[in-house]
Amino acid sequence: QLQFVESGGGWVQVGESLRLSCAAPETTWDLHSIAWFRRAPGKERKEEVSCISYGDNSTAHADFVEGRFTISRDNAKKTVYLQMNSLKPEDTGVYYCGAVWGRYCSAPAYEFGYFGQGTQVTVSS
Repeated sequence: QLQFVESGGGWVQVGESLRLSCAAPETTWDLHSIAWFRRAPGKERKEEVSCISYGDNSTAHADFVEGRFTISRDNAKKTVYLQMNSLKPEDTGVYYCGAVWGRYCSAPAYEFGYFGQGTQVTVSS
């Protein structure tokens, strides 16, 4: 059973950076595409932020990322990273990792599962 542990969140000021990590050390995930999602304060639904596909490691980002974030994966360490630069107050939220088996990042968001507890990111102006 795939189970993620997210970490790396924190409190930062506008324009600063954070690097989030998402680990699943006890599982096999070579055939999973993995995405970061976030839930903004007061919102019920998570929105997809960035995704990295299995196999070719192609990536996809939501429009609001605007080139500020980079997603990468280390299959040997079973960890996915999200480097977030030029953070804005609207990036505030709880960030989660999700995965979908055997599908690329073009899979719809509702097909992603296995979310962990998340890590809080707060960007203050």
